[in-house]
Amino acid sequence: MEWINSFLYVCCMIQNMSQAVLILIVVNVLFTVKGFGDHLFFEKFKFQVNQILKGEKIRMISSGFLHVDWLHLGFNMYALYLFGDIVDARLGSLGFLAIYFGSLLLGSLYSLSYHKNELYYSAVGASGAVSGIVYSCIMLYPEMKLGLILIPIPIPGYIFGVAYLLYSIYGMRNRVGNIGHSAHLGGAIGGFVFTLLLFPQVLSENLLMIIFLTLPILVLLVFGKKLNV
Repeated sequence: MEWINSFLYVCCMIQNMSQAVLILIVVNVLFTVKGFGDHLFFEKFKFQVNQILKGEKIRMISSGFLHVDWLHLGFNMYALYLFGDIVDARLGSLGFLAIYFGSLLLGSLYSLSYHKNELYYSAVGASGAVSGIVYSCIMLYPEMKLGLILIPIPIPGYIFGVAYLLYSIYGMRNRVGNIGHSAHLGGAIGGFVFTLLLFPQVLSENLLMIIFLTLPILVLLVFGKKLNV
């Protein structure tokens, strides 16, 4: 009976999901599964500095549809499901897709700039795009409450957004774990910029919160070199 309940839950999720979010999840799953079983395919489309500098720019997009394992894929797709539908409902599917792909590209560009002297640096994952969607959602609804596994009480979205950026900066400086913190950070900045461009009303709706969310980005851009980031 438990598998039936799980199946019905998944069916309900799919039924209530926006078409744009559903299509992206399906493409991510298909692309990732292909990469699991085809090493040459994985190597051809992953993010790798040396190959991108040689002209293979498609890797800056294609790498965002590959993942290293099921946990990596599942975490990113679940976050996309949770936050993507909210952004899609507020900005429409075209706005959602613009933020998704804009954040993916900006995350890759930021990673390329940050790791340009590490010719064999490589990475995969939709984290940059998903980070942009998460940050966009927080900008649109800064007072939304987020429940985290390690924190017993829900925290406001704007606190999570600033903490996320600060942790990404810390992770870049200290190389914490085997995680593409630069793509996370670049993607979050992309979500911030593209949300302002597509929905400038957010400034009048949540001005103080937007200023608060801007502070860590300004710190990074102005003092990045001094912070060795």
